[in-house]
Amino acid sequence: MIYSIKKLIFTFIFNSSILIMLIIGIQNSSTKNKVNLIVNETVNLPVSFIVGISFISGSLLGSVIDINQFFKK
Repeated sequence: MIYSIKKLIFTFIFNSSILIMLIIGIQNSSTKNKVNLIVNETVNLPVSFIVGISFISGSLLGSVIDINQFFKK
């Protein structure tokens, strides 16, 4: 139990620090694109922000989901 709480806290702190560095790093980015969603489009966002947010959300999701639960019988 304590191990999982430590893991979640570490993951949150690590991904938050990556997000802060991402936001600081993309301030001078000039290449912007729209993301086409199923319903509508988003505003113009820097490409590096889109890629960074995808990485961070994947990292968070991967740390929360335990793959061993799917293979236990």
